[in-house]
Amino acid sequence: MKKMLLILAIVVTATGFKASAQDESAAKTPKWISDKGYWVLEDNKKGNSFSVINFYNNENQLVYREKLIGTSLNINKKKTLMKLKDALDASIVAWEEKHTLREDEAIVAKVLK
Repeated sequence: MKKMLLILAIVVTATGFKASAQDESAAKTPKWISDKGYWVLEDNKKGNSFSVINFYNNENQLVYREKLIGTSLNINKKKTLMKLKDALDASIVAWEEKHTLREDEAIVAKVLK
């Protein structure tokens, strides 16, 4: 639970981050931060190992949810973060077409392979 709250705090802080310094190069947003939305990871390592990843757009609307059974994501790796950004961007583009919540379409599973 603490890890999930930490992740949520990082994502919210990073998406709302605005550079206020005079030197723009001093405060750069990481490449894994999407300008279209954000994601929240719920990880359960007790018993059945699974992760639930929720993707939200900038209006805080849930656009996609996927449950990864038997998978625990290492969000400390830049490669994983970049793949989650790709999955987020793809799910937001798909959501913009129909404006309906999509679930478990293996978007994350495909990009993690």
